[in-house]
Amino acid sequence: MTTPLHITSGDSVGDKLARTGLPGEILVWRDVLYEGPRRPNWPDDDIIAARAAFIEASTDGGMTRQQVAAEMRRQYGRIAAIPRGRPVVLWFDACLFDQSMLVHLLACLHETNASPVELICIAAFPGIEPYHGLGQLGVAQLAGCYGSRRVVTDEQFRYAAKADHAFATGCTELMAALARGTDTPIPWVPSAAARWLQAQPDPVTGMGRLEQMALEAIRKGHTTPTTIFKAVSAAEEPPQYWGDTTLWAAVNRLAGRNPPLVRIEGPARRLPQWHSEHPLDDFRVHAN
Repeated sequence: MTTPLHITSGDSVGDKLARTGLPGEILVWRDVLYEGPRRPNWPDDDIIAARAAFIEASTDGGMTRQQVAAEMRRQYGRIAAIPRGRPVVLWFDACLFDQSMLVHLLACLHETNASPVELICIAAFPGIEPYHGLGQLGVAQLAGCYGSRRVVTDEQFRYAAKADHAFATGCTELMAALARGTDTPIPWVPSAAARWLQAQPDPVTGMGRLEQMALEAIRKGHTTPTTIFKAVSAAEEPPQYWGDTTLWAAVNRLAGRNPPLVRIEGPARRLPQWHSEHPLDDFRVHAN
């Protein structure tokens, strides 16, 4: 029997999945698919190059475009090589970060004719309040979610392609239409689209919602990346739509404003994203 390929959005969930004893391989998808240049569905070489340059700039070289491009090609290569008949199990949360990634992967998987594709999306979990996502679950709890997986339908694939187009183009009219959706084939997308609209820069301050929350936490005296993360997470309404990579990008944008609203001290000028030679514990962030 062919073992599944499990795809999830975060290293913490990927690490826990590896300890559940569930059969199959694990692929952790790394990208923030509601920011930066991209196109709907499968990326071409120009889009990979553009996204790699965007991420290099947003990390101030913490991730080089060569590293990013290589990682993107590795990821897309993995799903392009999935043989028909090998189960694909998608483990995703109800948040903006995960839903933008989910609809993109569904659009890509549909083009490759991958089948069967199954989805696990947990919007709430008994005994965990507030519930933000799968990363809060223990290994046994995560393994217990495996039985809740459902086969992705043709209607869901079609809806995912429509949603992926909206996220890729960044069109506020299309995103507003997604946010107004009711009884949608993928029920978590409308609220994710609404969060995307909230995240757009304020016309007065020029800051998005996450940047405003991060700046408030830093001004309150949270200086380490870990304590900033905890403070912003505590102030967030569930489900938390961002992960550490997204938050570090928001802090980096605050440092890159003119004049800078925060200053970053450490082995690099910006907080690292994805894998880096610089430990996060070596950085401090202060309000200007």
